Amino acid sequence: MPADWGRCVLTIGVFDGVHRGHAQLISRAVDAARERGIPSVLMTFDPHPAEVVRPGSHPAQLTTLPRRAELVEELGIDVFCVMPFTTEFMKLSPERYVHEILVERLHVAEVVVGENFTFGRKAAGNVDLLRETGARFGFAVDGVNLLAEHAVTFSSTYIRSCVDAGDVAAAAEALGRPHRVEGIVVHGDGRGRGLGFPTANIAPPVYSAIPADGVYAAWFTVLGPGPVEGTVEPGQRYKAAVSVGTNPTFSGRTRTVEAFVLDREADLYGQHVSVDFVERVRGMEKFESVDALIEEMGRDAEKARKILTEDAERSRD
Repeated sequence: MPADWGRCVLTIGVFDGVHRGHAQLISRAVDAARERGIPSVLMTFDPHPAEVVRPGSHPAQLTTLPRRAELVEELGIDVFCVMPFTTEFMKLSPERYVHEILVERLHVAEVVVGENFTFGRKAAGNVDLLRETGARFGFAVDGVNLLAEHAVTFSSTYIRSCVDAGDVAAAAEALGRPHRVEGIVVHGDGRGRGLGFPTANIAPPVYSAIPADGVYAAWFTVLGPGPVEGTVEPGQRYKAAVSVGTNPTFSGRTRTVEAFVLDREADLYGQHVSVDFVERVRGMEKFESVDALIEEMGRDAEKARKILTEDAERSRD
């Protein structure tokens, strides 16, 4: 941070998914900053703390860092701060964490965190300790109750479980928007085109949270770099039927994410694209013949079209 960095209102966390619970925290921080006339700052971490604390335990990632930055900016955050989570950082005592990071570097006037927030070596710090140190160093602490509906507390862990089970509708309810998977379109085996359903084979970043095997109705968007040859425009969303799985009819072994964009044709190789999962159409099946698969793919496309038409109508209401 620059030496002349002024005071700020800070909210801290991984914020993977930027779900509705996160949005509540962020809203409190943004409102507090506006009342004080100072910037709001969101501090997140890279890599995920779990990967440093227990190597090999990195959880499935709901959002990439650029996507997280985009989402929190939409919620009104002024500064998106990514703190490298290193072994040295992990070993900071709670007292040093507060003094060196919150006080000396960020000059916090107020900290907004969830009631279950922990920090410092071995997660020894909690909201009560944060309040104690805040009183000593002159900053306020707002510990916010976790958001829950229908006996479900919205958390990244809960959303990952929904995605892993293929319940993308429940994930969307907790996120406040459909779960998104991003990636680069790469060359596949070309089988879809031969079947009459040319697909974009998407290679997502490592650790991406991929829904359970099956077929889904989803919104497809080209994020860049563009331009695109064909009838797909960058930045516009299109209806798609998306297959996740190993293509068991052809005895496939590699798990893929393949999007069939409805009613559109384009050369998408090398493009950065996103798929926003709206609803699961069916589970993954092994068909007795290629003809039976083609018939089912046609039905999948029509079901996806209907689901997405209804989704667009709900969005307009």
